[in-house]
Formats: sequence, C-alpha cells, structure tokens
Amino acid sequence: MRIHFIAIGGSAMHNLAIALHKKGYRISGSDDVIFEPAKSRLDKYGLLPAEMGWDENRISKDLDAVILGMHARIDNPELLKAQELGVKIYSYPEYIYEQSKNKLRVVIGGSHGKTTITSMILHVLNYYKRDFDYLVGAQLAGFETMVKITEEAPVMIIEGDEYLSSPIDRRPKFHLYKANVAVISGIAWDHINVFPTYADYTLQFDKFIDTIETNGTLIYCKADADLNQIVASSKANINKIGYTIPEHEIRNGITYLMPEQTALEIFGDHNLMNLNAAKLVCAQLNISENEFNVAIASFTGAAKRLEVIAADESTNVYKDFAHSPSKLKATIEAVKTQFTHRKLVACIELHTFSSLNKDFLKEYAGAMDKADEAIVFIDIKSFEQKRMEPFSEDDVQQAFANPKLKFFNDAAKLKSYLLSLNYKDTNLLMMSSGNYAGFDLPELAAALKK
Repeated sequence: MRIHFIAIGGSAMHNLAIALHKKGYRISGSDDVIFEPAKSRLDKYGLLPAEMGWDENRISKDLDAVILGMHARIDNPELLKAQELGVKIYSYPEYIYEQSKNKLRVVIGGSHGKTTITSMILHVLNYYKRDFDYLVGAQLAGFETMVKITEEAPVMIIEGDEYLSSPIDRRPKFHLYKANVAVISGIAWDHINVFPTYADYTLQFDKFIDTIETNGTLIYCKADADLNQIVASSKANINKIGYTIPEHEIRNGITYLMPEQTALEIFGDHNLMNLNAAKLVCAQLNISENEFNVAIASFTGAAKRLEVIAADESTNVYKDFAHSPSKLKATIEAVKTQFTHRKLVACIELHTFSSLNKDFLKEYAGAMDKADEAIVFIDIKSFEQKRMEPFSEDDVQQAFANPKLKFFNDAAKLKSYLLSLNYKDTNLLMMSSGNYAGFDLPELAAALKK
C-alpha cells in the first residue's frame, strides 16, 4: 500500500505514519513545518520529508490513499491535486476506522480525562500482555508510539477527540470510529471556535451515542447531570453503565482503593473517576476487578497529567495539561485534597482560542478559588498570533471572579515572581496545554530548591 500524508508532522499524523510504516506500508509525507519530537521520530524511520513545503508533484494516481491532517488548508496544492486525480482521501480518524473495522473498538470520549482513561486501559492490558492496537493522545511510558496498528490484534483502544476530523470533513473525530464499547467521561463546553454554543457542543455527544454499534455498551459518568440527561433520553439500542467515584481513603498523601486498600500512584477525585471508567472497560475485555486493581497500582499517570517535576519533604512541583475551566478546577481540588496541610500556588496559562475569547473567559468563574495563590499567564504573543484583543488584569480578575488573582503576560516576569515566593509546606501547580512561552519548568523547579 502506498499512502501519502499531507501535514505529516501533526501529533497523531506522524504516529499513524510510523505505525503504518511498521506494518509494511510505503509512506510518504509533506508539511510546511515540523517540530520536535515529530521531526526526530519521523527521521528515525526515514519518513521525514527531504524538503519542507507543499508540492503537487508528490501526488500521483498510483497512490492508494492520501491522509489529510487538520493543519492543512482546503486550498493545499497537494490536496487539490489528489481531488483532481480522484485519489481516495481520508482524515486520520476515517483511516483508523478502516484499519480497525474488523476489530472490537473501544472509544473513550468526553471533555476531560480521555487521555488518562485510555492510558489506564493500555497500562492494564499491557500488564497482562494482551494483544491490542491503540490510539492515544500522549506519549506513555512503555509505549514507543502513540498509535499501534497490526493485522493480528483483536481489539483497538481509541482516544476519541470531539474536534473536527480534517479541513474538508467537519465531523468530530469520535463520530467516525463506530465504537463497540464507548466511554463518555463528562461534558464541559470547549472548542468555542467550532461549537459556538453549549447546545452545539453537547449535541456532538448525543450524536456520538448514536454511532455506537447496535447492542454495544456505553460507560458514562453519572456525576455529570447534563450527560445523565443525554444518556437517559437516548433511544440507541445499547447497554448503558454509569459510574461514580470509587470508595477510597487518603492517608499521608497516598490514596488507597477500598476495601482492598490498594495503594495508588495517582490521586484526585477526577482521576478516581477515570479509574472507575477504565475498570468498567477492562471488565468488558474480560479482566476481573481484582486483576484490574493489581495492575492499576503501578500506573503513574499519563504525561503532563499531574506529572511530578520535583518533590521533597516540603514541596511538590507539578505540571498538568489542564486548560479548560472544568479541568482547571478538578486539578486544583485534587492537589488541595491530597495535601491538606500544604498551601497551593496554582498557575494556568491560557492560550487556546476558547480561553482567549472574552465571552468564554467568564466560564472560568470560581475555577481557581481553592488555590491559596492563583496566577493566570497569557503570552501577549498569543493574542497577536490569533488577532484577538488582549485582556487586562482587571478583565481576568473579573472573569475568574477572583480579585486576588495575579495576572502576567510576560514569561520573564512570571518566572521572577514564582522564584520570589516561599515554598515551605507549599506545592506549585503549573497548568497549560502550551509551553509558557518556552520557559523550562524543570529548570524552574530546580531553582526553587535553591
């Protein structure tokens, strides 16, 4: 099979390209810019384009398929040439379905927790040396790539994103996988640039339920009132299983599953909720509750999900992917609940289209109230790049409903302020789906110790 990737440097795209290369397919690709780690990883497998940029001469009739990444535009010359020649064009979720349509497909959806739930399931299956394929949204310890596709594996575990599939396919990705077993972890408005109202956004989850195969299974969070209503009103011919937070205890900064008293590496109500979802999925894959508990005890978390950067007897420094209001609130509550005797300095970087929209910013009201010190950072360049009107400190304080909140739009000033604080019996939580304008969090954590 000859497959060409337009915008091969994307996170999922380059992982899919590597997975198909390992399967024996002939892979080519193009992009206008490729960042690390995709650049080095593509180069390792001989898949890095010799030159950056688009060239319609890369497209010919002898291609079996073109896979189109979200980064490409609808007037991309390679896309136009493929359309002109009648070459079959897929979005990457469409192609994932093509590769898995004869397998049992487990699709994990929801506004938050998708990567963690998927990672937990992969960890447990790997622990018992099960044969499975997967697509996950983060690099996991023990897994070389974020995508694995084989002929032999009977099951595929898929993290199901609700964002659009490609520039020419405006359907959410998770609508295309046709799950046999599906998870919805909860609903919290996101992607305002695509779904301008909350009703538009929730409708996508209603439609997702309708894509589940007949007699399939939906596992959903009963703690989410809006999700409960959607599930209750669904006429889909499927089995519905709800979940909540499992029984647990916190002792000396360690969370234990009860009544077995299984010590966990992870913590927080949101992670315990994720754990219950993963346990129910694994039950569908014939892994018992006891087997699950034994395996999950060694799960340390997905990358950038409450990841410990530094720790000593007085201070832990965490980085976390949280960026939406619900994720922000859950992550702060988790750290405060786990370490009740420590103060918490919490910093969030806002940089997504939704979070930089003045109307959506109001959704963050109260999200940082449980932090002892709340800080919001927005790189001034983010507004310039997105051609949006910058926020003032007053704008942010009013939106978060927190007059004590501190606001920075300069990374050097933020770093200087963080280094000026006293961290005795205090944790630092750095949250972002970006990179804080490029400053080094491990370097910051090391400087705090000094």
